[in-house]
Amino acid sequence: MARFFNIDVKYSFMKGTVTLARRYFPKLFFVLNNLLIALVNFAQDKKEIDVNVNSNKNNFWGQPWIWVVGAAVFILLLVAILRSGRRG
Repeated sequence: MARFFNIDVKYSFMKGTVTLARRYFPKLFFVLNNLLIALVNFAQDKKEIDVNVNSNKNNFWGQPWIWVVGAAVFILLLVAILRSGRRG
């Protein structure tokens, strides 16, 4: 009976508990993570979305001059960055 309360027995019990926690924690984390993902997907289910493709709004991204100006600014920034690296 005195051997039951020995420090070695308690240490091995605690060591066994830590081993069990290390063994089952990844599995528990995996299950809880999948449960959370399933709940998020379930929350997004059955939503009615009406997409109107034939919109008559004036969209400035659809105009070609915006793309030309954007490409010119990008090229100028790229040249400026590449030239500043050669000075050093």
